[in-house]
Amino acid sequence: MSRALNIDATVADVTAMSAKHAAAISAIEPLLSRGTHVVFMNAKDAATMAQAYGSRVLSGAVKRAPWASRRDI
Repeated sequence: MSRALNIDATVADVTAMSAKHAAAISAIEPLLSRGTHVVFMNAKDAATMAQAYGSRVLSGAVKRAPWASRRDI
């Protein structure tokens, strides 16, 4: 299983639920369409959270904000 999930919940809700289940988050961001994209530290935590959220785990394509890298020269 992947460490990344798209969940139909706010960033605050996902953060709180992750803390409740002792699932360590590596990265988290709100999705443009709806919900939250979250990457867990390991696949076990991702599986635990996928089970906890059940049908609220989004499948298929989601719209994420573009990531702009800035390099100072």
